[in-house]
Amino acid sequence: MVDVTVRGAGAFGLAVAYACAERGARVRVVDPNGAGAGSSGGLVGALAPHVPEHWNDKKAFQFEALAMGDDFWSAVARTGGRDPGYARSGRLQPVADAQALALAEARAETARELWQGRFRWEIVEARAEWGPVSPTGLAIHDTLTARMAPRRAVAALAAAITALGGEIVTEAEDEGRVVWATGAAGLTELSAHFGKTVGVPVKGQSANLGFDARALPQVFADGVHIVPHGDGTVAIGSTTEREFTSPDKCDAQIDAVIARARAAVPALADAPVIERWAGLRPRARTRAPMLGAWPGRAGHFIANGGFKIGFGIAPMVGQVMAALVLDGDDRIPGAFKVEASL
Repeated sequence: MVDVTVRGAGAFGLAVAYACAERGARVRVVDPNGAGAGSSGGLVGALAPHVPEHWNDKKAFQFEALAMGDDFWSAVARTGGRDPGYARSGRLQPVADAQALALAEARAETARELWQGRFRWEIVEARAEWGPVSPTGLAIHDTLTARMAPRRAVAALAAAITALGGEIVTEAEDEGRVVWATGAAGLTELSAHFGKTVGVPVKGQSANLGFDARALPQVFADGVHIVPHGDGTVAIGSTTEREFTSPDKCDAQIDAVIARARAAVPALADAPVIERWAGLRPRARTRAPMLGAWPGRAGHFIANGGFKIGFGIAPMVGQVMAALVLDGDDRIPGAFKVEASL
C-alpha cells in the first residue's frame, strides 16, 4: 500500500519523498541505480545564492530554500541519524577593480532589503591565510551561502525517509500518485514524450583536494567553486560541457579547473587531488526547474531540471511538490511550472 511513488533518488526525488513521508504519506522511492547515482552523487556541495538584485520568483524561491537550510538539514539528520555534512559556511568572492567594488556596494544595500536582514552581503579584506587572491585586496563576503556533502546528504535523506516508514528500492510498479524526478536521463525521455526539447543533459567535472579548511568559508573565483568540507577535503568544480563524448570520464578540462582554483587560493597549491568525478546534470530548457503536474497524464507529476542549484532549492521543492501531490495545492512559481518548458 503506497500513496506516493517517487521515481529517481537524487536531490529532488529524495526531498519530495521526505516531505511526503513527513506528512504521513506512505512513500516508495524507485531508482534502478540506487540513491545518488547521478549528479546528486557528485562532490562540490555549494549552496550559494544568486546575486541580490533584479529580484524575481526564482531568486525568492531560492532564498527561502537556502534560508531554511539549517532547520531542514538538522531535521533530516535528527530523523535518520545520518550527518549530511551541512554548515552555513559563508562565501568569499574577489573584488577585481573599482567598478566591481561599486557594484558590490550597491548589492550590499539591496541585500539588506531582499534578504530581510537575516543574512549579510558585505565588503571585507581578503584573508591572507585563505584568500581569495584579489587585485583590490578586498572580497565580497555573504553569510547566506552554505555547504553540504552531496553523498552524505543523499545518505541522510535516504535514512530519514526509511525512518519515517518509506522505502527505497531498485524496481517496483507504480502505486498511488507518481513523481518523476529522473534527472538528466528523464529530461531526454520527456523531450521524446513531448516531441520537443524540454531540457538537455550537461556534463560536469569536479575534484576533491586533500586540504583541511573546514572552518573557512567557501570561495567563488574565476568561475570556480572552492568548497571546504568537514572531512578535511576541499571540493573544486565544475565544468559546464554541452558537447561531450564520454559522460562519466574526466579529462584535461578538470585539470584546468583545478589550476584556476589553486591560483585563486594559493593555500591549495600543493594539496593533492584525491578524487575526480564526472557526470551529467539536468538542465531544463528555461534553466529553471520543471515542477508540477504532468500535462495529460493524471496522477503523475514532474520534478526535474535543478541545474547547479538542485540541493540548494531541494527543501522548497520538497514542500511545494508534497503540497501539490497530496493536497492539490499548487504553490509552484509560474517560471518553474512544467508548462514553462514546453
